[in-house]
Order: sequence, then C-alpha cells, then structure tokens
Amino acid sequence: MKMKSMRPIAAARAIRQLFATPDDTRYVFEVIEALQGPSLVRLRARLQKSEQGRQLLAEQPDLVPLLKDREGLRALPEGSLGRAYLAFVEGEGVTADGLVSASTISRQGDQAAELRWIRNWLRDTHDLWHAVLGYEGDLVGEAALLAFSHHQTRNIGVGMIATVAWFKLGRVTHRGLHARHTIFDGRRLAKQTAWFVGVPWHQWLARPVEDVRRDLGVSRTAQYQPVRSHEVDMSLVA
Repeated sequence: MKMKSMRPIAAARAIRQLFATPDDTRYVFEVIEALQGPSLVRLRARLQKSEQGRQLLAEQPDLVPLLKDREGLRALPEGSLGRAYLAFVEGEGVTADGLVSASTISRQGDQAAELRWIRNWLRDTHDLWHAVLGYEGDLVGEAALLAFSHHQTRNIGVGMIATVAWFKLGRVTHRGLHARHTIFDGRRLAKQTAWFVGVPWHQWLARPVEDVRRDLGVSRTAQYQPVRSHEVDMSLVA
C-alpha cells in the first residue's frame, strides 16, 4: 500500500479555516488527514501486538449503529458508559452521524480496509473518550482531548490543532480560567492511562462508567471552566 504523504500547505489552510469557524468539524478531519503520515500504519502494528487488538482488527466492529440507537442507550443501566455517552451527546447537541458526515468530506479511497476501519474507529470513539475523561465539547475540552489523543495516536495533525489551540486560548481567555493548563493536562493524563485505541468500546457500553475509568487508569475526571466558541474570537487572522 502506498504511504500517505504529508500535505502541510493543505493542513495550514484547514487550520486557519477551523479556527475561523471552530464548530465546523470537517476542518478537523482535513487537518488530521493532511498530516496523517504513517500514524494509521503504526496504530495497526500496535493493535496486532495484543490479542484484543488482533480481535478488533479481525472483527472490525461498527460503533455507529450502537451510538445512533438512543433508545437502546437510554435502556442501559444508570451510571453505565452508554448512559454517560448519551448524556454527553444530548448535552452538546451532537450525533454520531454528524461526525461521520464531517469525516466523509475528506475521506481517501486508497487505504487498506484495516486502515479505513482504524480511521473510523478513532472518529466513532471520540465522544466516548469525552464521556470517560469528563471533557465537555467546548473549545478547551476539545483541545484537551486532542492533546490526549495526540499522545495516544501520534497523529501530527491532532497535535498541531491542540498546540495552536493552546497558544490561542491562552491569549483570548482570562488567565484565571487556566485554559492552557487544562489542555496541557490532557497530554499528561494520556501518559497515565491505558491505550484507548485498543479498547472494545462496543462491548463496554453497558459497563458502569466508573469501572471503565478504573480499568483504564482514569483516576480523575476533568475539572475546568468550559469556554464556548461564541465567547471568544479564535480567528488566526492578525
């Protein structure tokens, strides 16, 4: 398979568009794909090293139908991961379909089936990571989760977005909100937890979310002051 090349100019354009319209998720995927490089290949190699990872690659489970079934999620036990996920997406007004639609704008057709599945798995588990770690869908929470994700996936595009957000939010928010500390703490937290990519999330939705956090080494959920896109100017224009 041909290795995906890096496209820094396309990434720079997408980053500028993203910070001009921070709620437009499609630009996130454009940046990630432009700077993807060998990250998916490396993730596949790591998955192949464990029995659980090999099983995921063999089965290639599809999370979207499970996450779209809100009545099914609502029927799960109170305090379960599925209920925590449901509370997150309903609170943020987002859907699993929304991420799918945003990502298909920049989808590449030349990837091997396993790499396409890994790409989709990262996309579809994103909001589950929110639910487990406690980050909201605001600017600071998203940037902190991207900092966490960068350490777990080693995708340069993910790290680039988190880094730019760290600089920008530090300038446009009050120092007392500690936005930069929260974002940096996302990376620190990623060093202390299990590898989220290799988790069988589709089998864990009914589990108590506190048990999930314990098993993944999440000793605390995020505590910070959310900052919404309408509250600050994130544009990178001088």
